[in-house]
Amino acid sequence: MLIRIFVILCCSLLFGKQTQSVSRFASLRSNSVHAHVGPGNNYPIEWKFIRQGLPVEIIADFDTWRRIRDHQGTEGWVHKSLLSGKRTIIVMGSIQNLYEKPDSQSSVVARMEPGVIACVIEVQPNWCKVEIRNDQGRFKGWVFRKDVWGIYADESKI
Repeated sequence: MLIRIFVILCCSLLFGKQTQSVSRFASLRSNSVHAHVGPGNNYPIEWKFIRQGLPVEIIADFDTWRRIRDHQGTEGWVHKSLLSGKRTIIVMGSIQNLYEKPDSQSSVVARMEPGVIACVIEVQPNWCKVEIRNDQGRFKGWVFRKDVWGIYADESKI
């Protein structure tokens, strides 16, 4: 653990002035994404993400490398080619309804379990229009923004 902290501190000192911090969301392009402790393949792999489409927050940039964080707070450096600009969300908390309209009185199109990943189509102040695909087909609908991770509270356009 101390070695890990030391490596992270060294990276911060070495790359601090060159690293930008422009937070934004993206998604994983592949089912196998290695996260390194520093911005380069020569740094040890700290984590392996295994879920294509998983939303991640880009919290720093260095050259062609991005420091990302997932919905559980796991962080690491990945090459930008492993990220997609396609916006996705992940359902948090408990089972959430997917509504036909941005109105909780409208029909329920589907029910989504925690961990379900959906593509973002549109955002409104309290709602997010998404599309999910599974064995039963494709479903589009609206979910409360507070029940998903992958969109900033003040975001008005995707």
